[in-house]
Amino acid sequence: MQRPPPEDFLLKETKPHLGGGKVTGDKLTGTYDLVEQMQYLYVRVVKAKDLPAKDVTGSLDPYVEVKLGNYKGTTRHFEKKTNPEWNQVFAFSKDRMQASTLEVSVKDKDVVKDDFVGWVLFDLNEIPKRVPPDSPLAPQWYRLEDKKRDKGRGELMLAVWMGTQADEAFPEAWHSDAATVRGTDGLANMRSKVYLSPKLWYLRVNVIEAQDLMPSDKGRYPDVYVKAILGNQALRTKSSQSRSINPMWNEDLMFVAAEPFEEPLILSVEDRVAPNKDEVLGRCAIPLQYVDRRLDHKPVNTRWVNLEKHVVLEGEKKKEIKFASRIHLRICLEGGYHVLDESTHYSSDLRPTAKQLWKHSIGVLELGVLNAQGLMPMKTTDGRGTTDAYCVAKYGQKWVRTRTIIDSFTPKWNEQYTWEVFDPCTVITIGVFDNCHLQGGDKAGGPRDSRIGKVRIRLSTLETDRVYTHSYPLLVLHPNGVRKMGEIHLAVRFTCSSLLNMMHMYSMPLLPKMHYIHPLTVSQLDSLRHQATQIVSVRLSRAEPPLRREVVEYMLDVGSHMWSMRRSKANFFRIMNVLGGIIAVGKWFDQICNWKNPITTVLIHILFIILVLYPELILPTIFLYLFLIGVWYYRWRPRHPPHMDTRLSHAESAHPDELDEEFDTFPTSRPADIVRMRYDRLRSIAGRIQTVVGDLATQGERLQSLLSWRDPRATALFVIFCLIAAIVLYVTPFQVVALLAGFYVLRHPRFRHKLPSVPLNFFRRLPARTDCML
Repeated sequence: MQRPPPEDFLLKETKPHLGGGKVTGDKLTGTYDLVEQMQYLYVRVVKAKDLPAKDVTGSLDPYVEVKLGNYKGTTRHFEKKTNPEWNQVFAFSKDRMQASTLEVSVKDKDVVKDDFVGWVLFDLNEIPKRVPPDSPLAPQWYRLEDKKRDKGRGELMLAVWMGTQADEAFPEAWHSDAATVRGTDGLANMRSKVYLSPKLWYLRVNVIEAQDLMPSDKGRYPDVYVKAILGNQALRTKSSQSRSINPMWNEDLMFVAAEPFEEPLILSVEDRVAPNKDEVLGRCAIPLQYVDRRLDHKPVNTRWVNLEKHVVLEGEKKKEIKFASRIHLRICLEGGYHVLDESTHYSSDLRPTAKQLWKHSIGVLELGVLNAQGLMPMKTTDGRGTTDAYCVAKYGQKWVRTRTIIDSFTPKWNEQYTWEVFDPCTVITIGVFDNCHLQGGDKAGGPRDSRIGKVRIRLSTLETDRVYTHSYPLLVLHPNGVRKMGEIHLAVRFTCSSLLNMMHMYSMPLLPKMHYIHPLTVSQLDSLRHQATQIVSVRLSRAEPPLRREVVEYMLDVGSHMWSMRRSKANFFRIMNVLGGIIAVGKWFDQICNWKNPITTVLIHILFIILVLYPELILPTIFLYLFLIGVWYYRWRPRHPPHMDTRLSHAESAHPDELDEEFDTFPTSRPADIVRMRYDRLRSIAGRIQTVVGDLATQGERLQSLLSWRDPRATALFVIFCLIAAIVLYVTPFQVVALLAGFYVLRHPRFRHKLPSVPLNFFRRLPARTDCML
């Protein structure tokens, strides 16, 4: 028996005051019902008019300062303008209010000291409340007063109200805790945003043949291959077996392309003249906007494309483009595949690229990011440790990022997000990061946002319509061992629109049909996944504000396939745990044979005689027994989502040398060349073995999860199937069942379908303990 993990590393159920207390049983109602309400004072500064000139020159460079106690926010200033327009919103958290009066001052920007123009004062007790979906509060003109409360010249248009984080003004508002952040770049980097992954396609290039090539050396047989480049992806065919000026290849090359298609596909036909010298015989560029898109396995039309070559004219340095021959291609964008950009164990989306092939959504996933507790100091500012934490959640093509809470080890976000769900056997990933870009510094090679930890939740392990409120430990593996970086408090709800549709999903293939009709090889999938993750990280890092490469790669589990002694040991013990049940049955049967317990042995003999005399009772007895076990285990079904298990991952017991090897660079940093070569080869081979071992463990764990109620819907389906099977097999003669089963297994290939069978689809959708792997 393994010792239980430390209390610190376990999930903790909580009972937060969600949605302002609007709770009806397990269900909540209203907007922002999965988070705790946070009160804010909002000030919208719209514009000013008829402002008096302050400078000797008779000009005015106005800006507005909004002050509440120690918190002060300012608008941008305008050069020489008496009727400026700002339209900026300021938000002050009610928790941090230290004054009873709000001061909104207009000032004149000056080199030495800014001049006071006038102000408007508000008593906080008199400010109205606004609750969405009420329309926004209309701004009003207020006459500016001087310090003696006399009416001065000029007016300021304002709207001031009390609201919550559900207010439309909340995402774009300047927050009082951002007072220390400098510049517009820093402010943009701390706001909450929603991002969309680029739409990814597989591009299939079938290189068939070339015609009438013109090599420079006519006296030798050309050794020709085709090189294809798309962005930073480069692939090449094998050298043509027909060594002539009309070579044939008939070879497929696969790329990942992202909309909008910015770069063309560049094909070049090259001749290997010498071991390290290749001559380009011709090239062409094909824009992807005009490439055919196919949704199924029907072949697309082939086409001939002209190849061109740069020729240097004699006696001149001028280059001329000359027709060089033709190449025969079949090229298409594959819409029937799902482009894998995540780890296959933690996929959040399994839909094909083409929208026409999408099924209807089966439900809605709602996530409330409440707060974090006990975060570790991630960086040093002014001689003390600080953390500026934000969360990123990814599900499907939609990424969300909460606002950054400045300098807090117990940040409160209380933000809520929603996703459409198309498949219950998917995983949402939530990561916590430390923002290192609040003072600008977005240049390449600048600081990187530090990872604080990650949480994964598989939707199929959640009961529908139930609100899960748990505090998840943020566990990160460092070179010196596993560390708890704090806890994140989440509220999750999975709502199903049609139970029947969702149950039907368990009989469907996990991936789109094309993955089974025209499967891609394992090495192809590895290479394409790497390219897809690179494209997604580059595109999201170009957003404003950017979702940085280090964040995207951590969320997509880039590098998780690398060799690790710790992971290999963990996967081995997972297999042993699965086989432990079979071994226990073997030991029990051995005890029966050895008459360790005579009464049990006699009962087994009686049961054995009955089943031999009445063989038709064997299968119904087994299914009835499984049904009873499933019903019996229902009482002990898990009541909270699974989370990373440090003992299962062997993170706590890892030897320092193993961790040193795991965090070693790839290729290794060992100095000797021969050691590097052997060490890297060992790691790559061991990485494959580790994957196979993990996959074997996953299959065994799926068998275990049939009756464990880890996925309540799948277990319910299986238990009901067992009952029906027990009844049907009870009334059907055993000989008929055996004949039908035999004929079905030995059926003619004409009656076999290329898609996986319903039982196999159901089995592949069952959860495994991969979700709990660190």
